[in-house]
Amino acid sequence: MRRSIAYPVVIAACAVPRVAVLVHERSVAPLEKSDIIARVFLKYGTFGFVPHEPSAYTQPVYAWFLIAVYWVAGRHWWSLGTVQIVVAVATALAVYEIGRRFLSRRAGLVAALVSTLQPYLIWHDVHGNREILDQPLGVAMFGLTLLTYERRSPRLAAALGAVSGLAILSNTRLVLLPLAFGAFLVLKGRGSAVALAVPVVAAIVLAPWVVRNKVEVGCFAITTDARALWKANNLGTYGVLRKGGWIDEVPDISQRYGLPAKWMTPQEAGDLYPGKKIRVDECMQQGHYEHLVFQFWEKHPGAKAKLMVQATRMLWSPRLGAENTPGQSNARKIVEPLYVAPLYLLALVGLFFVPAQFRALALIFAGYETLAAWVFAGTTRYRVPWDFVLALLAAAAIERVPFARGPFRRPFSQKR
Repeated sequence: MRRSIAYPVVIAACAVPRVAVLVHERSVAPLEKSDIIARVFLKYGTFGFVPHEPSAYTQPVYAWFLIAVYWVAGRHWWSLGTVQIVVAVATALAVYEIGRRFLSRRAGLVAALVSTLQPYLIWHDVHGNREILDQPLGVAMFGLTLLTYERRSPRLAAALGAVSGLAILSNTRLVLLPLAFGAFLVLKGRGSAVALAVPVVAAIVLAPWVVRNKVEVGCFAITTDARALWKANNLGTYGVLRKGGWIDEVPDISQRYGLPAKWMTPQEAGDLYPGKKIRVDECMQQGHYEHLVFQFWEKHPGAKAKLMVQATRMLWSPRLGAENTPGQSNARKIVEPLYVAPLYLLALVGLFFVPAQFRALALIFAGYETLAAWVFAGTTRYRVPWDFVLALLAAAAIERVPFARGPFRRPFSQKR
């Protein structure tokens, strides 16, 4: 199937169901801290929750994205939903191109359709969730890594580093991913110079934001929200998650010790403005919460091991995660597992039909997702941005198994 046919098919498969969900719901709920920051920035010029009080409390990329959307088209259900559908379409087309380039045209089309018709994503992609940007960034990193491997190009390695840096600014859990890409390129014999370019350029991309936080907030940081990390790493976490709750329900320090002003988050302080203006020491909180996390790891290794097992199970469970309860319908609870369980099975089969370097990179993505869940927590919304990797593997299985053909044996550098 040529691009002239494949592109319209992929675009229709991606856009039509999302437009239907968007028109049905017609709402913009402030589900993300980034939504508040975007509105404050456009009104007062401050990147934060309170006018003239800069904050580093969240990863900035989704806030920048919302600022651009709201500035151009206003804050409406149709403006945000339309732009995010465009992002979803671009992601699906990029998945098609990766499959087409490194597997086959048919595999590319199947992978694009399988990934974009993920039931959870159809709902997720038209709401205010920052993971919408993790998807195209993940696809770009996957494709650029394969291209860098193939061509041994320092320029492509630099591009991979730049996208990796942007991905970290979108999701701080990816902070070690450029090192993983560099190690992959070194182990595959692509040279230390090419491999080193990835983390170096990623650090360059991160530098302006990190320095801004030192100057305006008081500390070098990608995000000062260490409380979320602590809520995922304390003795009360396991019980809350086991009962079906999410880490937001773990009691925080202010609830335990009655120190609401000192331990109030920037977002909580913003909720009190303009009636009351409270200055929040984000850097002090960050250091204290990180200290508590390290203490927990050191003093309670058994409890942390239980959380790691729990996080792995929650990340890879075909059922939807607990934090998705608002707006969660029975259809999504039922349809999602019926879609994801076969996807897992086909992806495992597909590992045997893709080139070795493709397989290794897919395992790096899956392994890194799991490692990040061990450090933080695991749930559906953290996995789905990279489900395109499973879709690519599944597409390889779908194409090969019915026809009893062997693995993709054409030269990896051959253009399609």
